[in-house]
Amino acid sequence: MQARDSTAKQKAGRKTKSSFTETGRRAQIVAAAIDVIAELGYHRASFAKIAERAGLSSTGMISYHFDGRDDLMREVVAEVMRLAEGYVRPRTEAHESYAARLRASIEGNLDLFAEYPNHLAALVEILANLRGGDPGMVAFLDSTEANLAVQVEQIRKAQRAGEFGDFDPWVMMRAIRAAIDDVVRRATHDPDLDVRAAGRELADLFDRATRKTS
Repeated sequence: MQARDSTAKQKAGRKTKSSFTETGRRAQIVAAAIDVIAELGYHRASFAKIAERAGLSSTGMISYHFDGRDDLMREVVAEVMRLAEGYVRPRTEAHESYAARLRASIEGNLDLFAEYPNHLAALVEILANLRGGDPGMVAFLDSTEANLAVQVEQIRKAQRAGEFGDFDPWVMMRAIRAAIDDVVRRATHDPDLDVRAAGRELADLFDRATRKTS
């Protein structure tokens, strides 16, 4: 009985170790893909280049962990979105006032780019090349729309609380999102752009646009 228990524990231990190893390898490949896409562009980011950056002996290691190029690209998008969520959300939730939360969200998005330029550059490259019906694009758009709806509701709450003025929350959030995205697009082609300063400028602009004046 003890021998069987010991064998079972050994097998479980090997399985757990293997699982950790595979998870780590997938993360290694995704990180390499992010860097290669950011530096070379979507179309030049071959499995050979990604394998070389990841220090892998062959592209077969990528094919083992991902079901083709599209699967890897979808995981890159998902990883960037996880990073953005974990980076920006704590900053906004650290504030009580709606105005401070809005400022933290705008500045946080562009601070994120300043700290992780390759992540957002890779995201821009992938989204510019994904087909409209691609599962990666669909998932990203669904996530974006869901996040936008939450932000719109926050603006409505700020209006009801008397902190924000009278305007269409949906239009305002679209304008904010478009402004942030435009700075990111410009920054991917202009390494000298001070994105943190741009974030502060946008935060000031939309603070004035949203605040109740009377």
